[in-house]
Amino acid sequence: PGIDHPKVIYYPALLKGEKQAGGRVAIIGAGGIGFDVAEFLLKSECPPSLSQWLGYWKIDPELNGRGGLLPFPAEVANPKREVFLLQRKNSKPGANLGKTTGWIHRAEMKRHGVKLLAGVHYLKIDDDGLHIEHQGQYEVLAVDHIIICAGQVSQRGLYEELVDLLGGDRHVHLIGGALLASELDAKRAIRQAVELAAHLK
Repeated sequence: PGIDHPKVIYYPALLKGEKQAGGRVAIIGAGGIGFDVAEFLLKSECPPSLSQWLGYWKIDPELNGRGGLLPFPAEVANPKREVFLLQRKNSKPGANLGKTTGWIHRAEMKRHGVKLLAGVHYLKIDDDGLHIEHQGQYEVLAVDHIIICAGQVSQRGLYEELVDLLGGDRHVHLIGGALLASELDAKRAIRQAVELAAHLK
């Protein structure tokens, strides 16, 4: 209930600049897209140079620090926004992020004080915000906007057009996000593409 409320923004509209989010935001969906949207909301721009990037991540180019790192900074004193990142699953948010980059996303959430909530049951959206049940407790997140980063749908229009165009003369293969949009798994899509290419004659 309330999915059509003015507080609701679907993430493509946010990223395209068609809609702006307020200072307090709840993100529904803590997969890769949810984490990316959270970072988008928390930062005004990416570090423009290598030296600034090294400084931001406390990487010691002289390798004097333990593990090549300098002491990691504490949380941002005045984060740009207050963000809640929510998921229905009881598993740890971000558990399925990429093995080589997932730590970066989780570190950023911690640095900016993002509140990660798992096992959330969504009740309704209204003028007061997002009503949820979390760990058996009823709660209202008094947020300005709710960003929807869940419920991805496969886009199969091109596949269907090719099947109609080519008929039975040629094979058309459906892989990647067009086959299954769940969490938009790039690793799965790349594997399917490589396996398909290996079997094509």
